[in-house]
Parts: sequence; structure tokens; C-alpha cells
Amino acid sequence: MKTHLHLFVTAARFTVIEHARNRFAMVLIALFIPLWTTLAYLAMPATTAPLRLRATGELIAPPGNHLTAISGALNAVTLITGFMMFAATFNGAAFDRRLAMAGYPRTHLVLAKVTALALASAAVAGYATAVMRLTWTPRQPLLLTGALFCAALTYGVLGVAFGSMLRREVEGMFAIVMTSIIDLALQNPITSSGADSPITRYLPSYGAMQASTTAAFSATVVPRYLGLQLVWLTGLALACLLAFRHRTRTALPDTAPSVPHQRHDVQKDRTARQDEKTAPQ
Repeated sequence: MKTHLHLFVTAARFTVIEHARNRFAMVLIALFIPLWTTLAYLAMPATTAPLRLRATGELIAPPGNHLTAISGALNAVTLITGFMMFAATFNGAAFDRRLAMAGYPRTHLVLAKVTALALASAAVAGYATAVMRLTWTPRQPLLLTGALFCAALTYGVLGVAFGSMLRREVEGMFAIVMTSIIDLALQNPITSSGADSPITRYLPSYGAMQASTTAAFSATVVPRYLGLQLVWLTGLALACLLAFRHRTRTALPDTAPSVPHQRHDVQKDRTARQDEKTAPQ
């Protein structure tokens, strides 16, 4: 038991250190979240935007800049966690493979990555909620933090998937940006108000968007939509586990066993030629 705990703690420590060394991600967390959320709040008019909450069926009329701040916070946390996990997976692929081939348990490696993702998502979600509360107060700050946390987890796992499947760094960055833009732009409460398209219900952050909008402007608790977000998270996590298992497989080449036999045959030929030279004529 102590050995398993030690292996997990060691892997988790190095994974967290790797994320902490990503200075670009640290700058994004410190500056991009308050900049994007504050600009969304200041640039949009405070005119009320009547809409119906799909999660509760309530008719509400919140200020438009508050609605845009919610979308901006979701966009910021999903992009940052997606970038962080993609960079860690893409750059650490060879190292993970060497560890697995050396006998390091893959279960401990996976648990370490999940722990680092959860810590990063919690920090980013809490920070985004605190930044929003500097300008206005959501009705349910804890539920809002939980919704942002689940969205960050989902895109973090998506970043791991892209890091495992894509071959070039620019491909992964583009995939994360475009996924987040399409996902959240179609669900923006201002642009999609009244549309009620069934397409949006199958987008990765639909549950988080509904939960966060409800948390901001209603006193109703909607655990169902957090659960819906966790369904996306579970499906992506299973896909990532399969990709990680495939990436760290330890198959040996088929030609390896034949090498000693070839060397033995060459030595026999050399011995035979020497015997022929030294044999009496």
C-alpha cells in the first residue's frame, strides 16, 4: 500500500510541477480570465435581455453584459485547461512511454494526470468566479464555480485526447480553439435566445452553460445539468484512457529474437574458414 501511494505521489508531484513550469499558461490564468471577463462586462450594454432558462423554464431578464460575462468565463476556463492538458500530453508523450516500458504502473500515471487536471480546473474555476464577483454577484456562486469546474475538466480531457491523437502542436491548438468557439458561440444566451435548437443540447459544454446561467440568475439548483456535463466528461475520459494505453504499449519488434542467431551463424562461418586455412594440404 505504501509503495502504491509513493508511486502515485511521485507521479502527481512531477505532473503538477510540469504544469507549473508552463509559464504561458500561468500568464493566461492571471491575465486572460480577468481581461476577457471584464471586457465582456464593460463592452456589452447593460440593457436587459429577456429569455427563458431552459434548465428551469423560468422567464428572466438579466442585463446583457452579465450574460456575456458568463459566456466569456466559460470560454476562458475551457481554453486555458484545454491548452494546459494538450501541452502536457503532447510534450510528455515520449517520457510517459519510457516510464511505462520501464515498468512504472500506468494506473498511477493516469491517476496523477487526473489529479493535476482536477487541481488546475478547481483553481481556474474559483479564480474566474472571484473575478466576476468584483463587478456583480451571481445568485449561486458555488453552483457557478461547479459549472465552470465541470466545463474545465471536460476541455482538459479533450486536450489530452487531442494531445494523444494529433501529430503537430499547431493542429492541437487549432482544434481546441475551434471546438470552444463553435461550442460556446452557438450557446451564447443572447444570440441563441428563443432559438431552442436541439443541436445545442449535444454540444460538449451544454450542461455547464445551462448550470452556470441558472446559477447566475436563479435560486433554483439544477444538479441534472451538472450530471449531463459529467456524461460528456466520462465519455471523453474513457477515450483518453484507450489512447493512453495504446500510446504506452510495450510491444517488442518481431525481428529481435533473430539477431542472436544471425550473429551465431556468422561466427560459425568465420571458424570454418579459419579451419580450412590451417588444415594440412
